[in-house]
Amino acid sequence: MTTSTIPQPDVQQVLGHLLPSLPAAALSVEPAENVLPLLSPILRQRVQLLASSSTTSESWIRLLCYDVSRVPKLTEIAQGDRLELHPVSGEVEIDWDYDSEIRYRRVDEETIQALVVLQDFGLSFRLVYCIGDPMGGDGWRVGEVSTLDQPSPFSSFGGVSTIVEAERQYTESKSKTTQSNTQSNTQSNGVASSKAAPVLDDEEDDDDDYWARYDATPSRTPAIKRSPAPQSTHLSSSTAEDDYYAQYDDVQPAMDNHDPDEDAGLPDIAPPLGLAKPEHGSEEEEVEGHETQGTWTLANPPRSPSTHSRRSGDDPNLVHPHPRPASSTGSHASVEKLEAAAAKQEQNDFGVKQHVSRSIKSLFMLSRASGIDREEFERLVKTELDMLGLMEE
Repeated sequence: MTTSTIPQPDVQQVLGHLLPSLPAAALSVEPAENVLPLLSPILRQRVQLLASSSTTSESWIRLLCYDVSRVPKLTEIAQGDRLELHPVSGEVEIDWDYDSEIRYRRVDEETIQALVVLQDFGLSFRLVYCIGDPMGGDGWRVGEVSTLDQPSPFSSFGGVSTIVEAERQYTESKSKTTQSNTQSNTQSNGVASSKAAPVLDDEEDDDDDYWARYDATPSRTPAIKRSPAPQSTHLSSSTAEDDYYAQYDDVQPAMDNHDPDEDAGLPDIAPPLGLAKPEHGSEEEEVEGHETQGTWTLANPPRSPSTHSRRSGDDPNLVHPHPRPASSTGSHASVEKLEAAAAKQEQNDFGVKQHVSRSIKSLFMLSRASGIDREEFERLVKTELDMLGLMEE
């Protein structure tokens, strides 16, 4: 939005049709259809939604002002004698060139506002320049109707007398903000670098002494228990560096939940009857290589000259254990898949919640820029949620 595309507002055209509607707005519950095109899209939507969903008999003039504390004064002015229509012209008697005062200000890159003050009537109208309005196209629309500020009507609005001056003021303030941010970043980086230089020098000087303390620190890990991990292959080295790092081989790993050395003093548990560990031999070692580790094999039966005792199937007391199958990894894989799916679902839910939160924050900032206070914003959101509930039913 450039300065050349923004014309001066035709105050008589915009407010001349709105002033005669204020007395009726102070008495009626439903807004007049001919007034809606004069309002900005945000104020128009506010009036339409809140007036249709209101369960009270309050007049809709309260919806034209975002400050609830000024609504009684605004209603009193609307019901006064100053807004009576002239019997001949049918309009409110006012000299727009003499009785009205206007100032401009640019809020951001897309929003420029004007405040029109009618001192004799005690009213102020905040105008907003709208682009692409479906009810009238580009032009100035009424963003809020309120009473005058005290002691000056422009005390809270500020502004300047022309659009060109407002554009220049906004450009200068924006450039100053950019320069101040750049200078602050440069100064902070310079201070950080100047402070870091002597620190680095000190660290380089004391580096050898600092790490030497670790060489002099005695080992706190008891050396009585030996770790089941294989010993380092570099223990045979006679260098001091190998001896230093070899000390870590005696440290029990922190993630090892079971230390076999703790069970060294416990007596061996005898296997079940009929079971025994196989003898060391070529045939037993070959069979053991194809079976599950940690299983027990059938013990050799006592030899007897009887031919019946030589048959392994004739002894009713002989136990025939089956080899214990190796633990399958299928259950672990399925558990990992379920955990991955749950983590993905949790991540998706978190992303959706973040998106909803950012959307609500963006709408709230837009409402604040348009003059909507927090209470009114919460009422709008609650109304929309109630309407969604009706649609679901």
